[in-house]
Amino acid sequence: MAILRSHLIASALIPHNAYGAHAGSLRRSVHFSCDTSSLRFGWQTSLFRRQKHYRGNTCYAYSIFSPDTLQWASSISSAVLMFSKGTAIQKSFLVPLFALQAPPAVILWIKGRYGIWTAFLALLVRLFYLIPGELELPFLTMLLVISAPYEAINLRGSQAGTIISLATVIYLAFQHFSRSGSLQKAFDRVSFIATLAIICLVLVSCLLLF
Repeated sequence: MAILRSHLIASALIPHNAYGAHAGSLRRSVHFSCDTSSLRFGWQTSLFRRQKHYRGNTCYAYSIFSPDTLQWASSISSAVLMFSKGTAIQKSFLVPLFALQAPPAVILWIKGRYGIWTAFLALLVRLFYLIPGELELPFLTMLLVISAPYEAINLRGSQAGTIISLATVIYLAFQHFSRSGSLQKAFDRVSFIATLAIICLVLVSCLLLF
């Protein structure tokens, strides 16, 4: 009886030990796989964050040097030079330059209903009163954009239009710095804003070309 009891106990303990060993190995494998998946997930998360950071910086740089932003910078610089008294450039060149490099939204507004009415009222005032030169240049710019033919409007955004704009800006920069007398006088208090506007026009024209 003692031998039979020991045999039954041994046979009952063997599956329990085998199952316990199997469970232990299973727990170790699950723990290892969880560690591996967590490491893999953490690596993928860090890589995704790094790619998102680089992509965000690229989008931010692209938004700064996008054609629309450069056109707005050119339009603002041209408007500053139209009203600036610290330069001796021939300001009539700013009229076609503005028409070539203005943003599409500005051109659409000028050629739209409100722009036509503004030009019409300015023309009526010009017939009976004397308009100062600083206010006459924006009026001429609006008339040029409104009356421009289809072929002239198509020069906007093209390589030929960009080359014409760059040549115009270089000529204006030559006039500004040569008539200032010296480079130091070009950065005086009176001419400082006009000089910055000229430099901005040159940089924008070069960036739009390339």
